[in-house]
Amino acid sequence: MLRIVTLCTGNAARSVMGGAIVRARRADIEVVTAGTHVIEGMPMSWRTRDALAGLEVTADGHRSRQLRERDLDTADLVLAMAGEHVAYVRRVHPSASGRTATLKRLVRDLAPGPEPLGSRLGALGLDVVPIEEWEDVDDPAGGDLPQFEACAREIDDLLLELLPAL
Repeated sequence: MLRIVTLCTGNAARSVMGGAIVRARRADIEVVTAGTHVIEGMPMSWRTRDALAGLEVTADGHRSRQLRERDLDTADLVLAMAGEHVAYVRRVHPSASGRTATLKRLVRDLAPGPEPLGSRLGALGLDVVPIEEWEDVDDPAGGDLPQFEACAREIDDLLLELLPAL
């Protein structure tokens, strides 16, 4: 079974959305959600919950958690929501750098095919590829429900493109 970590800053919005959407669309993928700067154990906001509900997706029982080394040890892919999260993994968990990319970069660059995912990720040079501004999914934190809904729709649209390539 493919194992993915979805990663954002607080593990309260973008990574939660990404993880819930992957679970809803692909039962054959195991998902862990985490953040780079987390207050442990916090529930998602009502805005995140309602934005997911608009996609008919849930993340019941979610509690925020900091990214851990053991999350990365068995992860086939770390789906970062912004360049800063890729930079964090490169700096703090360099052994996972070659399996870490932003969602937008993977949508653009990951070739579908019969080759194993690890080989296709390796061909992208993710541990050294420059991180660019266009790669970020904007953080809705501090925004109102429409910003959270737009974020959830963007992540859903990107995952609909990416998931068949995995």
